[in-house]
Amino acid sequence: MILIIAEKPSLARNIVAGIGDMRKLSGYYEGQGYIVTWAFGHLFSLCDVEDYTGSRSAKWSMDNLPCFPTEFRFKLRTGDDKKPDTGVNRQFEVIKRLCLRTDVDTIVNAGDADREGEIIVRLCIRNTGVTGKALKRLWLPDQTPETVAKALSTLKDESEYDSLADEGFARTYIDWLYGVNLTRYATLKTGSLLRVGRVIVPIVRAIYDRDMSIKNFSPELYYAIASKEQTKGEEIELISRERFDKDSQARALELCAKYNASRAIVTSKKTKKETISPGKLFSLSKLQNLLGKKYKMSMAESLSIVQKLYEEGYLTYPRTNSEYLATTEKDKIKKIISIIKGMNYPVEFKDKKTIFDDSKIESHSALTPTYKIPKKEHLSDRELLVYQTVFRRFVAVFCANECLAQKTEITIDVGGYEVFTLKGIIILQKGFMQYEDSERRDKVLPPLEKGDEVAINFKPLEKQTTPPRHYTIETLNNYLKNPFKEEKRAESEKESDDEDYRAIFEGLELGTEATRTGIIDNARKSGYIELKKDVYTILPNGIFLIETLSRLGITMDKYKTSELGKALKKVYRGAMSVEESVQLAQAEINRVFVKAPTSIHEDTDTGLYGDKVGVCPLCGKDVVKGKYAYGCRGYREGCKFKVGISICGRNISIANARLLLEIGTTEVISGFISPRTGKEFSGRLVLRENGGGRAEFDFSPMPPELAERVAQILKK
Repeated sequence: MILIIAEKPSLARNIVAGIGDMRKLSGYYEGQGYIVTWAFGHLFSLCDVEDYTGSRSAKWSMDNLPCFPTEFRFKLRTGDDKKPDTGVNRQFEVIKRLCLRTDVDTIVNAGDADREGEIIVRLCIRNTGVTGKALKRLWLPDQTPETVAKALSTLKDESEYDSLADEGFARTYIDWLYGVNLTRYATLKTGSLLRVGRVIVPIVRAIYDRDMSIKNFSPELYYAIASKEQTKGEEIELISRERFDKDSQARALELCAKYNASRAIVTSKKTKKETISPGKLFSLSKLQNLLGKKYKMSMAESLSIVQKLYEEGYLTYPRTNSEYLATTEKDKIKKIISIIKGMNYPVEFKDKKTIFDDSKIESHSALTPTYKIPKKEHLSDRELLVYQTVFRRFVAVFCANECLAQKTEITIDVGGYEVFTLKGIIILQKGFMQYEDSERRDKVLPPLEKGDEVAINFKPLEKQTTPPRHYTIETLNNYLKNPFKEEKRAESEKESDDEDYRAIFEGLELGTEATRTGIIDNARKSGYIELKKDVYTILPNGIFLIETLSRLGITMDKYKTSELGKALKKVYRGAMSVEESVQLAQAEINRVFVKAPTSIHEDTDTGLYGDKVGVCPLCGKDVVKGKYAYGCRGYREGCKFKVGISICGRNISIANARLLLEIGTTEVISGFISPRTGKEFSGRLVLRENGGGRAEFDFSPMPPELAERVAQILKK
């Protein structure tokens, strides 16, 4: 008997449909020489810190941080209340019993066709304790019965996917190390739950940095020069490339006078017919970009719909980062084209490098429809919208009718000082545009011919520089796929995508197609970022997260995350072991915990939330470390004493705060930043007797008697 373990029940049902004639039993199907059972996604999760330390307390503590297990252990998933999940336990017992059945000689891993699916089923098999049985892998690019039947006849040894599993385990271990250690550390420091993850933080940071750039943007005045006059009854606008700063209006006027004293002559007019190519097939993120921009559909909603359409057999595997098809899929594509052609769409097979390119496929080909075409009444309005978006792109790519356009380019020379170019386009034959909306529209140029003189009257135009734009679903997705590529507002239609695919294959992207949507959604649910229509903005909790991590010395940016991403790709290629990649992460995390200032004035350790600092100079009650300040517990009775944890961009350590309360002064602290000049300065904080308990800067030398008391206190 062959036992197939599917990642979830829906996949199990589709496998059963591909086998046919199986009877349903308690937790599995059986028949035709097969047994099909299922997990519920992750049945196992990594153990908690307390499982390694033996602590019975559920309260987080710095005593067991950082936690670097010598061997990572898994346990059956529990509920949110940490109690055993009855359904999970029951289903695992079914899987275990079936794996150990004496008539089962082959076990098939039928996890989703990705890293996560690979390790989900491996963990189930590993924890049953089964040995001595053949292990195979069922790899499904889609879930149609025909694909299932074909894949079952060509099962590969599971060992062929060991590199994928290694990357999956390495990614799981590293994400656990970051999430558990730094989330607990930041939470204990601030008293607020801060979800710190390897990918979520650089995503929130990108939105934070962009929004701070917009908030702090100061528009600058400049002058452009332009002419807008009529020639042959048509208004012709010429905008110069020249720019002048706000103090150079006279120079702008001088250039305008020079241009206006010249003649503007049409020096050339070129007209040619061109074939316009459709866009490429969809990767998940490119589909999400379009759905977000056009229909204001969040990434979470679009992925949920695409996943459902995949599970129902209408679309291929969704979590793909490629816009290309594998050369081995040509026969399958021919079959789909023949079905669509029978629906009266003018499509034909095209064997082009822009469609079939193995060098730009990591694990999965582009997202396409399958031969299974849904009836409109079987889909909701939003499901139909998503399906038709993928379907129409497929039709556009394989459209038999060419899209023809007449392109015109006119050049106008103004006195030899500057040449202006006007470009126009007229669509002669729509071709693929009949089936997919295009941003291209007719742009008719004025009736100018070579040798014509164009009327001009150049004038300085007062303009202002504009701030950067907020991230949208599209621009954030593009940034995350290649965070080191300069953002372009208008990309050339013929721009090569080689750079983007190199970034993906090297591991430079932040998150993956499989994880990115869920991480961004977690950032939204955590209150770090907001999505309105298709625009992301930072929220107060997100500002607190990023600025707090900065104060705590936790640097998690695109550079650090990409370095680990590159390490994970090396694991996949066999150039690095799982253990070596984990050690890289541990070393980075350990830097947060290992801080050894050479003197108190270099100290930035702000202690833990709730730590006692000293006695309030106003009311005599305890001063404790809070979220934003060292504050008096007597605030409920009206005491307003507090000292900021961060002043002028510099952490005030708990040691210095204690000095301040005990003797009225801190040590000399370096590293303050003036908010007015941006320059660095040093100084002491002192409590003035007549200042109502307020801390103020003092730049005078510390009196000898105070210096002696500080030395005595530090010796204790």
